[in-house]
Amino acid sequence: MIYIFSGFVFGLLIPYIARRFSKFMPATMAYGLYRLVWPVKTVCRQKRLHNVKYQRLKRQYIMRSIGWGIVSAGLSYAAHICLPSDFYIALIWILLALYEIDRRMYLLPDILTVPLLILGFVFAATRADFALLSALGAAAGYILPVISSLLIVKKYPEAFGGGDIKLLAAVGAWIGLSNVPILLVASCIVFGAFCLIKHERTGAFGPAIVISTIGLVFYLHLM
Repeated sequence: MIYIFSGFVFGLLIPYIARRFSKFMPATMAYGLYRLVWPVKTVCRQKRLHNVKYQRLKRQYIMRSIGWGIVSAGLSYAAHICLPSDFYIALIWILLALYEIDRRMYLLPDILTVPLLILGFVFAATRADFALLSALGAAAGYILPVISSLLIVKKYPEAFGGGDIKLLAAVGAWIGLSNVPILLVASCIVFGAFCLIKHERTGAFGPAIVISTIGLVFYLHLM
């Protein structure tokens, strides 16, 4: 039950984290941490109480928080049951936060992607046979999208943003060298599906990476 409860509590905080990031990013990692702990209040309490638009947004915010809580609780429990290490719960939590932040503001902040990379290396260090593959996976996660971007840079100059590449490198440290190409292909497919559903030609690529990573991690350990 502790995994369900902790996952639900973290999920409740995801919209809050994304909203806070939208108010001060881009920023240095130190300033980002400072503003997460001591946020700047932009609307006085009296105006919030009598603002109809604010109250509607507040209801939507609460419902989204509950939805994220349910998703996070379910994935946390599934990770504990199905995956070989609880390290993967940290991976899932950070990915879910990145999903919401990138969806909201088209940004994957270093304050989350860098710790995700470090955690990937720490996780690899607990498995002696995986340390080299983790390092190579991080390198491949950085290099492969850069090479892919060179092939289409003239027509699509922003095919892969810097945040996308850093996230792919961080995830590469978790999944190893051989699975990075699979992740890239899966992410492109998921992104294409998003574009078809929304009838858009562009959008945030981070959510596609997040969905593909979580799906791939469970697939690798269940099949």
